[in-house]
Amino acid sequence: MRIGIDFTAAARERAGIGRYARELIRALARLDHTNAYALFVPRDAHGDLLQFDWSPNFSIVRAPLTERYLAALWQRARVPLPIESFIGKVDVLYSPDFLLPPTRARRQIVTVHDLSYVRVPECFPAPLLNYLNRTVPPSVARADLILADAASTQRDLIEVYRVPREKIQVLYSGVDARFCPAVSEDSQARVRALTRGKPYLLAVGTLQPRKNYVRLLEAFARLISHLQASSSNLQLVIAGGRGWMYDDVYAAVAHLGLRERVLLTDFIPDDDLPALYAGAALFVYPSLYEGFGLPIAEAMACGAPVVTSNASSLPEVAGDAALYFDPRDTDAIVDALRRALTDETLRAELRVRGFAQVRKFSWEKAAAELQQGLVGKRN
Repeated sequence: MRIGIDFTAAARERAGIGRYARELIRALARLDHTNAYALFVPRDAHGDLLQFDWSPNFSIVRAPLTERYLAALWQRARVPLPIESFIGKVDVLYSPDFLLPPTRARRQIVTVHDLSYVRVPECFPAPLLNYLNRTVPPSVARADLILADAASTQRDLIEVYRVPREKIQVLYSGVDARFCPAVSEDSQARVRALTRGKPYLLAVGTLQPRKNYVRLLEAFARLISHLQASSSNLQLVIAGGRGWMYDDVYAAVAHLGLRERVLLTDFIPDDDLPALYAGAALFVYPSLYEGFGLPIAEAMACGAPVVTSNASSLPEVAGDAALYFDPRDTDAIVDALRRALTDETLRAELRVRGFAQVRKFSWEKAAAELQQGLVGKRN
């Protein structure tokens, strides 16, 4: 069988969906040495993101067009130029990033990570919101199988788009083995330099309204006021690149007088993320809505106690290994952070539970389930 995969997100995005696509397909390459795979990437793919010890049955096909041009061609103008024009005939086409390109494949599979643009539309700029509302439903309708990051996304797909339950398969993400408490001394040194050797709370994720960073900043300002002397060196580190509608985050830092207390680090290289997680006093994830919340699983794997919101998929992912709060209630965020910071026994318990919870998530398991879906065999 010959299988085509739209590998654009993996080749262009360093975090988020890009990481999901890279880790999942790399695990698939380690597993499947029988079927032939054509990984489609745009002309402006980042070469370093494609580097991997690919087995001979995996080939990378670079299109003569850029990602932006392809999106305009396929999704905006809806030109029915099949992806086979670039990768040749395939039996199955899989897209790990919401949208299916035109194809002649007899079987089409797409991953829908979340319906945040439906559930929290206020967190999106109008052009992006309109684009997603126009382009995702046709891909959902065309797909023979939809992969959802969590059962909460499966429920959303059924409720919002009336997708039959049997057409949706929940496929949980995994956590790479490099996310563990044992990190290199070099990486630890870089993190110490970044954080100036001071204790810190850590949040990881792109700067955009859905991540709820303004409320987190307000809660942090009140927290350090409540704790006073015991929090004299405490910092908040927010690690994530700029997404959209992020000006309020910078304005909040200034308005709350937190310039000396908050580090907005931009994107952190994968090599240093484990050390950043492992060194955190707490990992905080205040998101309003997530399809999975991979940073939670990564933080647990590195031994960071997790405090997170009770929204969407997050309780499903964190289980009993986190302390929860209502993400729209700043008082609740303050109370959860204060409780976790002042209760050493609770933090130790959350670490132990986190190590147990994260064992549920494996890229190898995810790849095996993906392979079954690709070849048409489902449990």
